[in-house]
This record gives sequence, C-alpha cells and structure tokens, in this order.
Amino acid sequence: MPLQICPGSTPPPPLGTDVDPTKWHGRIAADTIIEKIGGEREHRRPKRLKKFQHQTSVPPFLLVVLTVANDTQPCRSAVPRLQLARVNVSLSAKRSASAAAGSSGPDIPPTPPPKSPLWRRFLQTLGAVTLVTVVASGGAFWYFTAIEQNPGVQQDFDPEKKTLVILGSGWGATSLLKTLDTEDYNVILISPRNYFLFTPLLPSVAVGTVTSRSIIQPTRYVARHKKRKVSVIEAEATDVDPAKKTVTFSDNSSIQGQLWSTTIPYDYLVYAVGAETQTFNIPGVAEHACFMKELHDAEKFQTQFMDCVESAAFPGQSSEEIDRLLHMVVVGGGPTGIELSGELHDFLTDDLRQWYPELAERIRITLVEALPTVLPSFSKQLIDYTESTFKEAKIDILTKTMVKEIKERSVVVKMPDGTVKEMPVGLVVWAGGNKMRKLTADLMAKLPETQTNRRGLTVDDHLRLKGANSIFALGDCTATQYAPTAQVASQEGAYLARMFNQIAKRDALETKLKALQANPEQAAEADSMLKQITKLEKWRPFHYSHQGSLAYIGSDKAIADLPFFGDGNLATGGVATYLFWRSAYLSSLFSFRNRAFVASDWLKTKLFGRDVSRE
Repeated sequence: MPLQICPGSTPPPPLGTDVDPTKWHGRIAADTIIEKIGGEREHRRPKRLKKFQHQTSVPPFLLVVLTVANDTQPCRSAVPRLQLARVNVSLSAKRSASAAAGSSGPDIPPTPPPKSPLWRRFLQTLGAVTLVTVVASGGAFWYFTAIEQNPGVQQDFDPEKKTLVILGSGWGATSLLKTLDTEDYNVILISPRNYFLFTPLLPSVAVGTVTSRSIIQPTRYVARHKKRKVSVIEAEATDVDPAKKTVTFSDNSSIQGQLWSTTIPYDYLVYAVGAETQTFNIPGVAEHACFMKELHDAEKFQTQFMDCVESAAFPGQSSEEIDRLLHMVVVGGGPTGIELSGELHDFLTDDLRQWYPELAERIRITLVEALPTVLPSFSKQLIDYTESTFKEAKIDILTKTMVKEIKERSVVVKMPDGTVKEMPVGLVVWAGGNKMRKLTADLMAKLPETQTNRRGLTVDDHLRLKGANSIFALGDCTATQYAPTAQVASQEGAYLARMFNQIAKRDALETKLKALQANPEQAAEADSMLKQITKLEKWRPFHYSHQGSLAYIGSDKAIADLPFFGDGNLATGGVATYLFWRSAYLSSLFSFRNRAFVASDWLKTKLFGRDVSRE
C-alpha cells in the first residue's frame, strides 16, 4: 500500500528506521487529513485532527494518510478511500528519544487518556441498573406466574385419615384452608359460591375503579396448591346434625343433574357460613334498597347508578325529577358506607364531569347514620377529619338519623329533632348490620341448652361450639367479643388451622399409644407418650391481635388507625395514608394473580378513567 503525503508537508523517514521524534519537524497539513471513510466537511477537519491527537497523545508528524489510490492522485480526490493510521515507531527509536529527554531533565510521564464526563458515566450506570431491574422483574413475574398456574401432584384421600368438612368460602374458611396441613385430613369444602371474595374492595367495584374479576380468587386455586386433594363442592348446606355428625347439602344452581342433594358424615366440622344483611324489619329495605355485601350487589349498584344518570339525561325530564334521580343515599356510617361515598365522589369528579357536564353538578350524595358519629371504631380526630373531608366534597352527613321506611322513589327518615322527613331519591344503598342465616338458627335450635345468644353461635375460647365438641365456628356467624370484621375472621381461621395440626399430632400419638399399651414390656415408652399427649391437649385460647383499621374517604385520601407500641395508637390521614391504604390492600390479596389484576385496574383507571357504559 503506497504512502502519500499531502502537498506542503515534509515526508517522514521510511518505516522501520530509527527516528528521533524530537528532531524531525515534518507536519501533515491538517486541512487535508480525513478521519474516516466517506470524509468530513472541510471546516471540521482541523477540529477532528486535534481531537484525534488529544485522544492518542501522538505527535502530528506520526499521523500519516494511507491510500490505495495512485501516488500522483491528490489527497482530496481520494476522500472515499482514505483512512487514518498510526506509524509504528521501532523500540530503539523510543529508547533514543527517552534517553535524549533524560539527559536534559527528568522523565515526563505520558499524558493519561481523558476521563468520560460525569453525566455520561451516570447515564451508563443508570442504564445498566435499569436493564438489570427490568430483566430481574420480568424473570420474577414469570416465575411466580408459572408456579401459580402449574400446581404439583397431590396425594389422594386416605381412608385412615379423619374427615374435616368446611362450610363456607369467606375470610375464615379460606384462611383456614390456606394454613391447614391437608396431609393430616381428608378435607371437603362446601359453599354456594366457588370463590373467595375480597370484600374491602367491593365499593371500588361498585363504581368501576376495579373490575369484579380482579377481587375474586377461585377456591379450587387454593385447594389445588395443597399437598393432599381437597374436595370443593359448589352447593348450599341445608342441614347440620350434631348428634349424627352429618351435613346435608344441595345444588342450588339453575342447571342441576339427576342427583342434586346428598348427606355426608364428618369427624370435624368447621362452621363458617357468615351472615346476612340486617334490615331491622324496616319496610321497603329488601324490596327497594341495594346491599353491599356480595359481588352481585356491587354489580347491581353499578348498573342502577348508571340507569339513574341516563334517565336524568332523557330529553324533557323535569328539574325536580332530575334532582330526584341524581340523589344517592347511603345508609350506614361504617367503613363500607364511608368508602362507597368516597368512591362515588371520585367517580363524579374524575369521570362524570367529563362525560355528563350538564348533570354532574346536580348529583348529590347523602350519608345517613343512626349513631351520633360515623366510623365509631375509629379515633375522634379521624372522625373529625373524615367529616371535614366530606364537607369539602359536598357529601351530606346526617347523624342521629334513623330510616323509617324506603319507598320506590323516596326515603322516610326520622331527624334528630324527632321530625319525620321524606327525601326523594334515585338510589338507596343499605350498608348496615348483620343477622344470622336460617341454617344457623336451625343449628341453634338443636342445641337449646347452650345456644341462647340471639346474635349468633356461642363458642368457647378455642372456637369450639358449645354443646357440640366436634363442631368449630368462626366469623360473622358467631357471637363473640370481637367485631364481625374480615380481620377477625382471618385470624380465627389461621388459629383453627394451627389447632387442627396439633389435634392431628395428638390423634397420631393416641393410635401409637394403644399399640404400646398392649405390650407390657413397653410401659415406660407408653408413659412418655402419654405425657406428650397430655401436653398437646393443652390448647392455647384464641387471642385476637388488632392490626389497625383503614378506610378510604375519597379525593385520594384515606385514614388509618394503627396500634403503636402496645397500648398506643397512631391516627393518620391524607394522601400518604391513601398510598399506605393501597399497599396494605394489595398485600392482603390472597394471590399474585389478584395483586397483578388490581394493580393494573388502578393504573387503567388513572390513565383512561372509569367506564360509563352499561350492559
């Protein structure tokens, strides 16, 4: 490859010869150097050459131009074929230059290469961390999803194991099933619904913040992830016989087979059927009010609410009728009523004002509570904060007000001063009180000597039903000192699961003890095992540990009443508490699937709003 030097430059000595770089002053014209194939514009060449020299620490005379063009061809005409190169100087030339420099003064260290700018190093680090985070998160998401969708092989029913029947699929029953070691029992779960419902998010479903499928978890999902098979039967229990230790249940679905009712025996029965909504025998509640206890209640409210809005938008509707249709009354000042009122306010401000601007300002929300204050289980400062927030949101709170009757188009209430007032309404939501189911009342009638509490079943400190040692009861169907909340039922279910695991160990030791007692030579071992059985029979009583109370009050605000250092109390409210409320509810969901669904629903609502269409 021939070497070409641009005009005006002194040619360097041939390659491979010893050269003293300090004595040769030849330079190559900067404006003729082309740094890369394809060339650069003329006004950028000197700058590029200076940058190249600065980066490589090479004197100008060591920069040459290599070309495959003809020797007589001008430098600039060979632009497409030019390239920068570096002349290799022999080791002896470097040594002679170093010696010459040493004779005149101390050695000068070579110039270090320049460091990258700080912002460039920051962006490179940030990009690497982001890449690792995305890859790790994606891998973890795939791993947990794969585990949930691919349960392992389960053990079959063991005829030698005792049969444990669970009635219900709510908080208590699901917590029990999730914690229980099913290797010790043949478990049968009977419930009229084949899923677990995360009830705290029902108000969010009622206004479309969260979809209904996001807060339900199939019971068979929990059952399929147990070591031994769990029989899940979608049916409604119709009779419990504590004397014969049997349960009768029937299929109540619209499509039935030839066999739709049967009876099965049990060794242990867990009674967790919950409760119904208490109407206090007020006329019109069951006929005209919308409840907020089951999933279909939230879906019904969503449909009826949009019916009221669309009917109010009908052409020619009178002003009085529009005001009636757009007046929503929520009866009950507990967490459910408060959260529903807050969610309704968000629906109004975030979405209805965009799509129904002519009606949005006329929608009214009224909260009716018979007690002196709302949220009686919360601290006084949180009650005041909630009332002030509702006042800013223009939500009317009527305390010390009792509902006397609910009509098709109005609600009759008794005001604090004793006067009776009839309020025109478009929709009434009833969110107050529980009462026992008919099945519970029938069971209590079979144990008249011990079951005398009109609020529910009476149990001992170990949740054992008084009058029936083989039946355990928990949740809203019982009459205990604790409030009928999801938190209480969940802890009761986990407690019963631990106790059943202890009972299984005791039963196994009793079987071995009978074999040892038949052999007199093993009397010492039998005495030791008898002591173990006596120790296992000492069950610890159930103790409820209050983890705090949370409630969403609308406008991206929530309140929290949390235990703090034993008997202390931490009361907080606002936007930060709202973020804590969301994280707490998200972590309380039973599966990774539900957490992903709810989080995506929140994100979709934030980006696109709630859906105002209806079926």
